[in-house]
Amino acid sequence: MIGKIIKGADFRGVINYMLNKQDEKAMVLVCKSIGFSTQNLCFHESALQASMRPNVQNPVCHTILSFSANDAKQLTDDLMVEIANEYLEKMGYGDTQSLIVKHSDRQHPHLHICINRIGNNGKTISDSNEKYRSIKICRELTEKYGLTIGEGKRQVNRNRLRGGDKLRYEIFDAIKAVLPQALSWQDFQHGLHQQGITIHLKTKGNTDVVQGIIFEKNGCSFSGSKIDRSCSFSRLNAEIERNIQQAQQHLSKEPMAHSIDESGFASDLSDALGEVFTMPMPSGSVDVDELRFQKKLRNRANRKRRI
Repeated sequence: MIGKIIKGADFRGVINYMLNKQDEKAMVLVCKSIGFSTQNLCFHESALQASMRPNVQNPVCHTILSFSANDAKQLTDDLMVEIANEYLEKMGYGDTQSLIVKHSDRQHPHLHICINRIGNNGKTISDSNEKYRSIKICRELTEKYGLTIGEGKRQVNRNRLRGGDKLRYEIFDAIKAVLPQALSWQDFQHGLHQQGITIHLKTKGNTDVVQGIIFEKNGCSFSGSKIDRSCSFSRLNAEIERNIQQAQQHLSKEPMAHSIDESGFASDLSDALGEVFTMPMPSGSVDVDELRFQKKLRNRANRKRRI
């Protein structure tokens, strides 16, 4: 199970997105602490509760819980509700308004959850380190309910691994957990750093062409391709670009929803779209922050020349 979190300010946009699926591919499973005779009532009651804390810019937490297609047969509606409710409790959202909707527009089962960050008691629910707490909770629930971790490497029994193999699989698991949340290389780097992993980009000779990526943990280094073919620089870069495109499409469909992210979503998205994947890279192993800094220096130099 993988969780993805999107923050926003507009309940109407999120609720309409969750419910307005064609061919009856959206099914409401749970509507907690909200009247649901109409979509408008659902929106208005959520907005009313959020108004108790008008200083909170992003009271909407839109969470997507995705499961493996291999688990589709065992994932009854009741079981998915049980898992989702446990996830919400562990994330601190047990006593607030929430709407859980199942979508059937893809091969793998997945739930969309609209959560009010203003609790039923009128207090703001903390979102501190929520992405990393979500990763940990998803892992725990995946193991607890015997869900598929994934194909290939994800099916290996981690408890039997030792030494370098153990580290390699730990890095693999961390990459697969962090990558769906990453809207820039800086996001990706930060998420891995939280789990004790650093990354270095390699360039080809004295050129600016990125040749590969190195992951390091506990003093041991592995190239991306040695961890897994899906962890090469080109494939990781493609996944991050895909995340950005999906986020951009989401924003274009819901202009008021998720417009501001307290963790810097808007600025990261702008940087990623315009700069991250095209910036020249110096030779040797460098980190992403260094690349961003050098890009800013080049931009300043160009502005001075134009003057």
